[in-house]
Amino acid sequence: MFRFGKNSKEKKLRKKYDRLMTEAFELSKINRKQSDAKYAEADKIMTLIEEL
Repeated sequence: MFRFGKNSKEKKLRKKYDRLMTEAFELSKINRKQSDAKYAEADKIMTLIEEL
């Protein structure tokens, strides 16, 4: 019937993904190695989102 848990978890993960992608973009102008690490972390978050 209602699935509050899934939606709220997905929303939190989506927010974290967006934040990581923004940070990665900003770092890409300064430090490529740190930027790549943020992109990799964001990719892991997207995998979790897709599993839901």
